[in-house]
Amino acid sequence: MPTFCRHNRLVQNCPICSREQHVEMAPLVSPGGQTARQARTPGASGAAAASPGSATARRSGSGRGGARTGGVTVRRLSRGADDGFQSPLVPGLRSSADAQRLAEELAFAATRLARLAAAPPGLYAEVADPSGAIEERVWLAFLIAYIGPSEEDPGDPFAAIAVARTSWSSGEPPHLDGVVTGARTAHDPARGLQTVDAYRAWAQRAGSQAAAFTGEATWAPERRFDRVFERLALPGMNRGARFELLTSLGRLGVFDLRAGALEFGGNDPVTLAAKRALGIGDPLLLERRAADLAAAGELPLDALDVGLFNWERGTRAHLGMEPDLEPDPAVLEGVVSAFGL
Repeated sequence: MPTFCRHNRLVQNCPICSREQHVEMAPLVSPGGQTARQARTPGASGAAAASPGSATARRSGSGRGGARTGGVTVRRLSRGADDGFQSPLVPGLRSSADAQRLAEELAFAATRLARLAAAPPGLYAEVADPSGAIEERVWLAFLIAYIGPSEEDPGDPFAAIAVARTSWSSGEPPHLDGVVTGARTAHDPARGLQTVDAYRAWAQRAGSQAAAFTGEATWAPERRFDRVFERLALPGMNRGARFELLTSLGRLGVFDLRAGALEFGGNDPVTLAAKRALGIGDPLLLERRAADLAAAGELPLDALDVGLFNWERGTRAHLGMEPDLEPDPAVLEGVVSAFGL
């Protein structure tokens, strides 16, 4: 009787489970009835295997970091060597180097969230200041999430945002021409002010920004986060900017918002990273495995957002934090221990 794996495939047809269970994979069969695995003779690869005009040559790119083929960008992810690493928390990883790097980025993300709540730097401090007008504080939080703190000026990552900034009460759009954007920006110069105008219209329909982000007074923090995240799906307002905006508003004490899910979806870098690390593509199972990972590593769930983003990016974005901010050693030790490293 055929045996199916957790990916709903025959075990012998699944490259992940066949390796885990030491089952020899069945050869792939092409529509013409020929097996896709063909023996290679010495020298079969290279120029002879990818001769000009061949299908292989047409599919091959010339760049090493990422090639454009027929208008499609092909990304080549840097992966650590398979050294037999296994962890039920990150079943998609086979490299202890990849797992160690992920642990470090998750710990950094958790440390950043604690810093936002306790001693927010730069313009975040103005958002957190309860003496300021609520509409101006929320507008500033939107601009920070939409433009993004710059990684190019570690001394003042908020400089470009300060220049672009206008007041909410003036009704004037931010000065976005030539603005220096951050690693998680949602701003697209080709779109101009479309996203900003859509955001202002969204808030005005609710009566104010405060009303739009509060929703129903009876909502639990997780429900409020989920509902507002859904309602913020404005033109150009991508998943990363929405999640960052709601997370920062919650951590800075502006509104009672707390992520109860990672809100995975589409080709967002965090979603792609989660699929890669957690070894599954179904959004519901991704959320479940992400929650298990956060619980085992004693991490706040929303820390997985920036942690997965930086891990997928390959370079740490500090996102408004000081460039010398390092992961809390105790937090890092907890994640490393949970991974079994």
